[in-house]
Amino acid sequence: MEAFNNFLLVIDDFVWGPFMLIILVGTGIYLTFRCGFLSWRTLGYAIKSTLSKEARVAEGEGDVSPFAALCTALAATIGTGNIAGVASALAAGGPGALVWMWISAAFGLTSKFTECALALRYRTQNDKGEMLGGPMVTMERGIPEVYGEKARGFGRFLAICFAVFAVIASFGIGNLTQGNSIASAFNTVSGVSPYAVAAVVFILVLIVVIGGIQSISKVSSLVVPVMAILYFVSALIVIIINIKVLPQAIVDMFRMAFSVEAVGGGVAGSVVAGMMQAMRKGVARGCFSNEAGMGSAAIAAAATTSKDYIKQGYISMTGTFWDTFIVCSVTGLSILTSGVMENVNDASGAIVLQGAPLTIAAFQSVLGQAGAWIVAISLALFAFSTILGWEYYGEKALEYLTQSTSITLAYRIVFSAVSFIACITAFDIAWNISDIFNALMIIPNAICMVLLCGPLVKDMKKFDKERKLPAHK
Repeated sequence: MEAFNNFLLVIDDFVWGPFMLIILVGTGIYLTFRCGFLSWRTLGYAIKSTLSKEARVAEGEGDVSPFAALCTALAATIGTGNIAGVASALAAGGPGALVWMWISAAFGLTSKFTECALALRYRTQNDKGEMLGGPMVTMERGIPEVYGEKARGFGRFLAICFAVFAVIASFGIGNLTQGNSIASAFNTVSGVSPYAVAAVVFILVLIVVIGGIQSISKVSSLVVPVMAILYFVSALIVIIINIKVLPQAIVDMFRMAFSVEAVGGGVAGSVVAGMMQAMRKGVARGCFSNEAGMGSAAIAAAATTSKDYIKQGYISMTGTFWDTFIVCSVTGLSILTSGVMENVNDASGAIVLQGAPLTIAAFQSVLGQAGAWIVAISLALFAFSTILGWEYYGEKALEYLTQSTSITLAYRIVFSAVSFIACITAFDIAWNISDIFNALMIIPNAICMVLLCGPLVKDMKKFDKERKLPAHK
């Protein structure tokens, strides 16, 4: 097992090396400049649209409302990455990792907008009349539409690659890491057996996913707002109680984010990490958390009843804002202000406290055992909803590959069974597998976004001009 984990580490280090960071962040930067920073300038409008009554109403053809589609995507993104992922990034990359999460998320807003808007524009229907869309459909239909029939083979090749990676990733980022973190959290807090947790997770997942997107979206629309508010308020209490340390925490974050040499001290505790380590862990865990640039959220966006694909792109884009700038931020700041970073490394420098246990320690330092339970319950809800969202992603990717819905039931059952195994899987193996397939999904999706952003930018500018007219206010 150790040899296999070391093999995964080698692959993980390669796929998340400088080349992948350039592709991920570079694509976001390119798209942001290409659209004239419209994704940043319209963020306020996007948030307002997300919270409006209209977003909860079906406007046209589709499976779920714009708000339900966003909640389904948020269910898949607001997960263990926000609790265990942020903590792991800080333990391995130091406080500077949080800064790099913010930087990648800022440009990730445009990536999330692009992939989701394109998914709605090029979506189609399956043999049951349900919506089928996402990067794989966008690649197959959009690339030949823009570049002609000669490009159809290339578009189809990218689509197949993305769909295969998405199906495999659904068992990694969407299942292994989620169940593993649920079991770890409850074992840390109460000592409950991972096998007991696994049994409960398996039953609940199976009950919900059997009902398809309608069932998943209903549960997500209820669970996501409640779990996010509960966790946000609790984390805010931890930060406020330690408010005197906050200025130093912010200073250390930026100092370690851009320091060429490895540095430590202050709220960083015994953690020693340089700029490249902070960048790598921050971007990787940030991508794991908000999934901007991966193309996963686009699959949920394609199911919406929204008539305007530009408007839906803006609504879907807010998922990155809520996930990283709100939830990840309060997790990171609660850890950095609590003093628990002192316990991350042992005398030899090895990491001994990371993931969910590190976040639990931060909450527990202020709120006592109640804080530990808040993290455990929040993580369980986050992870459970992520499992549901990713089941839908994997199902649609598999549906695209087989061009049939007949395999759907079998996939739902197998996926639920894997959630049981996930709860008893080793931590490092689960995270490393997820990191690898996250990266593989990004490559074809980034190529697709760059190739198809031209017509999209024109429609963005047209939409922005029309919404500013008196008749459209």
